[in-house]
Amino acid sequence: MKVYLTRRYRVSASHRLHTDRYSAEQNHAVYGKCNHPHGHGHNYTVEVMVSGEVDPTTGMVCNLRDLDSFMRREIVDRFDHKNLNVDASFRTLVPTTENLCVEIYSVIRSGFSHAKLEKVRVEETSKNFFEYAGS
Repeated sequence: MKVYLTRRYRVSASHRLHTDRYSAEQNHAVYGKCNHPHGHGHNYTVEVMVSGEVDPTTGMVCNLRDLDSFMRREIVDRFDHKNLNVDASFRTLVPTTENLCVEIYSVIRSGFSHAKLEKVRVEETSKNFFEYAGS
């Protein structure tokens, strides 16, 4: 019996969408106002979906304290109130929400062992969100 658990976290971070592969004009044409030299911020909602068998003793897929502790230590503390452009993962990647979603998935997949990671969803605004379930 496989059960899915989804948990939400909040991360406020800034970023500038820019690549050194493009000229200033190309960056502006591709990223528009998101290429502003001083960046801009978002209040992201990060949803993590894990799955597993329900433990017959605890009645849980995984202990929320384990998931919350991991997410706080590895994701929230790393990205909350930070400029994504200075994070090591985005030295060569444009810090789009797509890339942020993939990075969060990668961190969870490599470090959280209490349940199977199914997917990560990152909501950037009320109009757009991104999901990644691995390749």
